[in-house]
Amino acid sequence: MLRFMPVGDSQTIGSAGEHTWRYRMWQHLRETYAGPFRIVGPRETLYDKATESPDSYEYADPDFPRAHLAGWGEGWLHMTPLIGQAVRAQRADILLVALGLIDLGFYTNAVQTADNARAFIAEARAANPRVRMVVLPVIPNVRAESDAPFATEVAAFNELLAKTVADLDEPRSPLLLASPPASYDVHLDTYDGTHPNESGEHRIAEAFAEAMYQAWDLGEPYSA
Repeated sequence: MLRFMPVGDSQTIGSAGEHTWRYRMWQHLRETYAGPFRIVGPRETLYDKATESPDSYEYADPDFPRAHLAGWGEGWLHMTPLIGQAVRAQRADILLVALGLIDLGFYTNAVQTADNARAFIAEARAANPRVRMVVLPVIPNVRAESDAPFATEVAAFNELLAKTVADLDEPRSPLLLASPPASYDVHLDTYDGTHPNESGEHRIAEAFAEAMYQAWDLGEPYSA
C-alpha cells in the first residue's frame, strides 16, 4: 500500500469550508491508481480564519481522508524539525511538498530557504531511506506582483530548489520537481491572490499528479 503525505503551508492545510487540493488529489488517485493507497499525516484539521484557530474540522466533504502535515503560516523552516518523526510514525512512502511562500515572505531569504529544503530532504531520508518526494516550486501569488524584492527572492529560490532537486535526486529515494501549474492566474485561481479556489485546487493537484505520472507512471493524466 502506498502512503502519501501532503506537506505544506496555508495553501495545503486550507481553511474551514474548503475542499483543498489534497481532496482533489485523493479523488484523482481513487480514480486512476490501480493499487491500494492511503493519505497519511499527523494532523487532520483545517484553519478557521474567523477564530484564527488551526483546529477546524469543517471540510466541504466530511468523508475526505484528511490526514496531512501542513500548517497555516508554516514553511520549510517549521516542517524540517517535524518531518523525520512524521515520516517514521506515518510510514510515508511519497511526500507531496508545497512549501516556500511563507518562508520567503516572513522568515528566510532564498539561500536560507534552500538550505532548509536540503535539511528537510535529509531528515525525511533518515526516517525512510526509500522515501519519494515531489516538490512544487513557489507558485504565483499576489504579493509577487506588487513587491519586486519579494518576487526576486521567489525566482531565486525556485532556481535553487530546482538545483537542489537535481543534485540530491537518487534512484533509491527519487526527487521530482513538479512543474508550476499551467496558466495559474492569481486573479482566477485564488480567492484572495494567494489561497486557491476550486480551479486553483485542481491546478495544484494536477501539478503533482502529472509529475508522478510522467516520471513514475503512477496513475493517469489528471482530469478535473
